[in-house]
Amino acid sequence: MFYFIDVILPIPLEKCFTYQVTQAEFDFLKPGMRVAVPFGKSKIYTAIVQHSHRIAPEIYEAKDIHQILDDVPIVTQMQLQHWQWIASYYMCTLGEVMRSALPSAFVLESETIILKNKDLVIGDETLKDDEFLVYEALHHQSSLKIQDVANILDKKNVLPVIKRLIDKNAVSVEEEIFEKYKPKLVRYVKLSSKYSSEAALKDLLEDLNRAPKQRQVVMTLFSISAQTKKPVKVTELVEESDANTAIIKALIDKDVLEEYHIQTDRILYDGDENEDSKRLNEHQDNTLKDIKETFKDQNVTLLHGVTSSGKTEIYVKLIEDTLQEGKQVLYLLPEIALTTQLVSRLQMYFGEKVAVFHSKYSSHERVEVWNNVLYNSPKAQIVLGARSSVLLPFQKLGLIIVDEEHETSFKQFDPAPRYHARDTAIVLANLFNAKTLLGSATPSLESYYNAKQGKYGFVELNHRFNNVLMPDIELVDIQDKHKRKRMTGHFSDRLIEEMTETLKEGHQIILFQNRRGFSPIVECNTCGHSPQCSNCDVSLTFHQFKNQLRCHYCGYHMAMQTKCMACSSLELDSKGFGTEQVEEEVKTLFPEAKVARMDLDTTRGKYGYDKIINAFEQEEVDILVGTQMLTKGLDFRNVRLVGIMNADNMLNFPDFRAHERSFQLMVQVSGRAGRTDVRGKVLIQTYNPYHQILKQVSTNNFIQMYEEQMNDRHNYKYPPIYRLIKITFKHKDFQKVNLGADWYAKSLRQVFKHNVLGPEFPPISRIRNQFHKNILVKIPSKQSLSKTKEAIVKINNSFLSVKDFRSVRVVLNVDNY
Repeated sequence: MFYFIDVILPIPLEKCFTYQVTQAEFDFLKPGMRVAVPFGKSKIYTAIVQHSHRIAPEIYEAKDIHQILDDVPIVTQMQLQHWQWIASYYMCTLGEVMRSALPSAFVLESETIILKNKDLVIGDETLKDDEFLVYEALHHQSSLKIQDVANILDKKNVLPVIKRLIDKNAVSVEEEIFEKYKPKLVRYVKLSSKYSSEAALKDLLEDLNRAPKQRQVVMTLFSISAQTKKPVKVTELVEESDANTAIIKALIDKDVLEEYHIQTDRILYDGDENEDSKRLNEHQDNTLKDIKETFKDQNVTLLHGVTSSGKTEIYVKLIEDTLQEGKQVLYLLPEIALTTQLVSRLQMYFGEKVAVFHSKYSSHERVEVWNNVLYNSPKAQIVLGARSSVLLPFQKLGLIIVDEEHETSFKQFDPAPRYHARDTAIVLANLFNAKTLLGSATPSLESYYNAKQGKYGFVELNHRFNNVLMPDIELVDIQDKHKRKRMTGHFSDRLIEEMTETLKEGHQIILFQNRRGFSPIVECNTCGHSPQCSNCDVSLTFHQFKNQLRCHYCGYHMAMQTKCMACSSLELDSKGFGTEQVEEEVKTLFPEAKVARMDLDTTRGKYGYDKIINAFEQEEVDILVGTQMLTKGLDFRNVRLVGIMNADNMLNFPDFRAHERSFQLMVQVSGRAGRTDVRGKVLIQTYNPYHQILKQVSTNNFIQMYEEQMNDRHNYKYPPIYRLIKITFKHKDFQKVNLGADWYAKSLRQVFKHNVLGPEFPPISRIRNQFHKNILVKIPSKQSLSKTKEAIVKINNSFLSVKDFRSVRVVLNVDNY
């Protein structure tokens, strides 16, 4: 009788692969366990068991598995269902979802090991020089790795040499699987058991009189043990006794101390006792009751609460109720910067029940969070994280909160799966029969439309906490200011006046400019040449901090030029401005003020966000300059003024969502002002103060913006009225991209007629030396989404079967927003 398992491999294969197992393995293996399997000619992959059966594959002969890697499943049955949905909805493969979901330490790697053949003695004369060197090395070492052979021969490609040795039967080759995850072991010490009696202890202390430092260490060990009644870490003992590790090693060598190791989590909560959650005010209390009421009929509810209305405190109350039912909570945030602020707030209430999961965590830390969630540990009752945390192995999910649900950061663009965390979370909640709460001061048009259509429950909270007034928003016409010569650099006299007053009163300021670097274009005044990226169709951005010209698309950089590369003129001028230039101008205008900058360049490290946010919260910084990271729900108590340096570059972006996004960004950044008792002030500098969106921002009129934008979406057939699938073609050959995209568009038009837009080059048509061309497929609400996707997959398969187009990369992006 033959036994088989189907496995998911971490590579983009359309189908699962079948492997043969023994009866014992068949009985032991369960869906969600990892197995190491051979695939292709010599590769070994970590695969996930999907299901077991007794049907042999018809097309190929099933290979045996290499080894079983787990005793229990590390992926739950519910996760496998969720992965299936992601793969089918977002038009990708299960392998790509697996690759994205599992921490990289779980996807084991194999390494080739070369062993000497002990049964056969090879004469030196039969070996070439390079073969002899390898064979000789195996006399002294039991095995060699590929890298070792490369070092011995001092060349990169050593595979031909190894192949010749295998042909001569001199060596054999094996694949060694190695586990990447290493648990963190902490070193502890205790007094040796032979000194447990009082007499022995007395003798020890007398002996140590001649070694005062060692005696001090032993005495400190006593005092720490007596105070804490806990095991004593070596690091703690070194610090308290003012000794060094050499002294402790000497005591261990003398058998005075015994050392031992305890496995510990890398992420620990070391806070004090938990606080009770705050009492809600009347408006929050009514909102909470309304949410609970809507949850009786609806699984998803949209909370539209103005900035600083105290939405987080409502979330805390809902989390408390869910935990009392013995269920887990997933709290999704768009930005890592936000998690740093929220972690401390949630830990005040829930202590070590809060687990955090995001991309700045190391692979080992992610494995620990994964295991805590998988085993429903007390340390992971609340999971707080960015979009990838929606792929964790929950056991008893009761509630998902998606904060700032309108944010584009919830959508993954590269690599596949190109999922939207908000929509994926709603499906995950449905699998568990859990509830989903979407919260935002500026909901996305899709969510608001769904709420209006009755698909979601809808609750509003229109009062700020403490009944503070919404910030006073003023539009500054910088075209007029330039004419009247009232601009100092990029600052209008009005903004300088308000900043001076705010600093005098001891309040803080946020300045928002949605572009990092010093200036986006460097131009020669003589010939007009500006340095371009060699890999992309964009001009290089000047970063003064490193004196570099950088490309924000591929990372290409070069030193700032002292003269024009075209005509050698020394007259170089910078056009436009980014956060670096704003920061420099602020320092010149307000030399006494402490200024900090928060953008991608200053928050690269693991704790980059923490440092800046904490400094601003502790009021060590007076003025914070930043990009859109600043807009996302951060809570600063002492900010009274927000300055938006230039609103126009957001409004004039070539995208059907530009106006919606501009409104959201500006309202969100305005919401950072005046969050306690003093009414905040917002100044928006613009060349076009009569723009409809700017008027709607200044009056905080979401409904008017929604109706106007929805009118456009109806007229031009865009989401949420129509669904979108964006198809992108990439190739380094311009002609191939053109021909391929035209062929594809013709095939699509035969099926979808006038609902196909393009092919069209995007504004930046070459990135990383590859030309891009896009096609948009619009899907009316009455058209079957699954049949549309089937038709696109058929066309895609036909396209890739044409020999000339096989090298063109096709990216399918469902719900491209």
